[in-house]
Amino acid sequence: MEAAMPGKTLLWIMIYSLFITVHVYGESSHMGHFSRSDYRDQMRRLQEFKASLTGHDSGSFVAPSAVSPAPSPKPPGRSSPRVYHVTTYGADPTGNRDSTEAVAQAFADAFRGPSEGFLMEGISNLGGAQINLEGGQYLISKPLRFPAAGVGNLMIHGGTLRASDDFPTDGYLIDLSTSSSSTPNKNEKIKESSSSMSAQLSSSSYNYEYITLKDLMLDANYRGGGISVINSLRTSIDNCYITHFNTDGILVQSGHETYIRNSFLGQHITAGGDHNERNFSGTAINLKGNDNAVTDVVIFSAAVGIMISGPANILSGVHCYNKATGFGGVGIYLRLPGLTQTRIVNSYMDYTGIVAEDPVQLDISNSFFLGDAYIVLKSIKGVANGVNIVNNMFTGYNKGIEIVQLDQSNGGFKEIEQVVVDRNAVRGMNIKGTIGRRTVQGNGTSWNIDFNPILLFPNLIRHVQYSLSTGARNVFPNHALRNVSDNRVVIESDVAVPASVFVTVDQGMSS
Repeated sequence: MEAAMPGKTLLWIMIYSLFITVHVYGESSHMGHFSRSDYRDQMRRLQEFKASLTGHDSGSFVAPSAVSPAPSPKPPGRSSPRVYHVTTYGADPTGNRDSTEAVAQAFADAFRGPSEGFLMEGISNLGGAQINLEGGQYLISKPLRFPAAGVGNLMIHGGTLRASDDFPTDGYLIDLSTSSSSTPNKNEKIKESSSSMSAQLSSSSYNYEYITLKDLMLDANYRGGGISVINSLRTSIDNCYITHFNTDGILVQSGHETYIRNSFLGQHITAGGDHNERNFSGTAINLKGNDNAVTDVVIFSAAVGIMISGPANILSGVHCYNKATGFGGVGIYLRLPGLTQTRIVNSYMDYTGIVAEDPVQLDISNSFFLGDAYIVLKSIKGVANGVNIVNNMFTGYNKGIEIVQLDQSNGGFKEIEQVVVDRNAVRGMNIKGTIGRRTVQGNGTSWNIDFNPILLFPNLIRHVQYSLSTGARNVFPNHALRNVSDNRVVIESDVAVPASVFVTVDQGMSS
């Protein structure tokens, strides 16, 4: 018994020495090329050796092959989760302390994280990495940007960002733009990494691709804007609440395919009837690019709900009650004369309307206009082409307000082609359209029908269709269209008869 003790002591000394060697080698591995897989392999061999010695000491040898193999290591770059929790960087989730540097560091680490090749050429695929705000509220004193452009497949989600009292008034809480001036000067490691990454990804024509901003509340504290998306591709803004902006709630410039959905935006937190409504300012959504979509979005306070100055956009399920027309507000402003290419469908304009400059290819349909809200076609160079305003509902207060109006302060509309304003259900407002239908009755040889009260454009009738019905027996009058001018139609017959004349006119058909 006593003779066996020195052998056991020697055995444990050998095991302990081997463990220390492997441990020290593993600790210093990040200084060389020792990978996690090598470390696990060393630990597996140590376990096999320990088992063999223990078995030999007890009289039963266990072969190394009998030990269960360790799990296969994951490929390099995949072994750690790609979720960056901002509190681990020192961000304060109570909002009492400034968390800008901490959250910016999470942005930087996500930017430098392992990639899975490329999306668009020059856009590094971050593999679905996430920056998790962990349900906290964070005080931010300058825009949050990535160290450089050229990454994609990343989500920022789950918390509140609030601008500090010294946040720059021209900044945005989350700024997806190039960041040559945004790299922290005191962090040289980020600066060097950003510089090399920028050079590597300079071949991309877009800044970012497939960035998702989800489940966020952004409070701009009346200092600037909420989100800026510059020259980016396939950006998703989903379930966000953006408030207290002084410029734009969301700015989209260049790039394309930014999808904004299921979100709420308002400069002031209100639910309508605000006593300060006439002083609302700012723009909730500013689209300066093409191929974007705004779907199921509520805009509850701003001078302009949605400003569009890029083509090929679609708005669907939008509810604007941002600022009443009577107070100078505009729900949707289409500022792209001559190349509108916009569809507004299934939306709700609540006491605020739509303005379109020189509309070309514009569809407004299946929408509801409440509280004397109306549509304005504004002449810039006098062009209206390919416009459909159909199948909408308008409700007002019998004040004589027309559902569609012309702003010809810069000159009249001169080029009018394929414009259809028709089939709108109207209550308490005046119907205006490009197709007019009227019936007159009389006993004589002339029937004069005035379409000015219902036609949209002045002195423009391109097509007339009529029928004359008489109950006079043994009389078969000859009749004809005799005059079309100043939106009036004159029908005459060769003999006097009691008759009803049904007339349909069209302004929008091509000549």
